[in-house]
Amino acid sequence: MAPRHSVTSVEPPAGIPGGEVRVRLSGVTAASLKDVQLYFSGANAHLAALNTTRALALVPDVNADSAVNVSTVANESMASGDRGVQFTIGKKLTHSLHPVANPAFDPSDGALFVTRSGSRGEHVPVSIFRIDRDGGLEDFSGEVINPTAIAFDRAGRIFVTSRFDGTVYRLTREGAAVTFAADLGIATGLAFNREGEMFVGDRSGTIYRIDEIGGAKPWAEHEPSVSAYHLAFGPDDQLYVSGPTVSSFDSITRFDEQGQATVFFRGLGRPQGLAFDRDGNLYVAAALRGRRGVVRIPADAKTAELVVAGMNVVGLAFGPAGEMVVATNEAVYSLPLGIPGLLI
Repeated sequence: MAPRHSVTSVEPPAGIPGGEVRVRLSGVTAASLKDVQLYFSGANAHLAALNTTRALALVPDVNADSAVNVSTVANESMASGDRGVQFTIGKKLTHSLHPVANPAFDPSDGALFVTRSGSRGEHVPVSIFRIDRDGGLEDFSGEVINPTAIAFDRAGRIFVTSRFDGTVYRLTREGAAVTFAADLGIATGLAFNREGEMFVGDRSGTIYRIDEIGGAKPWAEHEPSVSAYHLAFGPDDQLYVSGPTVSSFDSITRFDEQGQATVFFRGLGRPQGLAFDRDGNLYVAAALRGRRGVVRIPADAKTAELVVAGMNVVGLAFGPAGEMVVATNEAVYSLPLGIPGLLI
């Protein structure tokens, strides 16, 4: 017998375990509400809210390599009346970490670098890890306390900020840390422009421009952040900055080449990591109208939409195969979304 209930859509179409999605339903009546269940590839999902037309469901912990089916029946072979809807769940790459910003892909081999930042002043044995293209996790370095942002320059060198001592370190391929620039306040965000110049955000209110030998000069001022500045250069070679405050209606700020600021988009809750795709869309780890995850904002900034559902998301990065890697404050996930990242 065909089931009475069926799933017609899932928004957003991708997420990580624990993320909240909006599921549209058909065939549900007030009398049959008590019988409604949702399954992601057979795994039962917790329903945070439910009525006759939609449900708010938490993505279950399903570690899938490809899209899964969301339906109202556990056994998909019985779902003759509910073929379900395809949904992409992030595959967990590693856990028990503590990233506080974007991870970064090594342009030379596609390996992913991610941090265990720890609480302020905490010196953990290994603070930076490397995940190879086969998913193998390797200890990389323990020399940087509270590593925050990681970025590669055009020569493939690895740089990392420390919010503990206000320093940018260059990491050797053996994991040794060499001081590159110092006295940068609470150094958090890190990005390179098209000319290869480094910019670092001091979350207490200054963005520094740093030359090729580590000489730092204040370049722009910005509203202080309660946690960090996150930086990314767009295809227009302007600097985009998020810095969460105590407001639930925060902005993404855009700085031109002279360091003059304008509001690019307003209306995000606790915006953090930033990344651009090749088409110029900006992706932000943030909440939008109370829904959390990764938000996509087009170049004209006229609209915004949640594209990946997830809780406690702090950063993201696009990989060489078009995958989106999403970092929470505890784990890292990969989603095969086929989105080419911007290459500057």
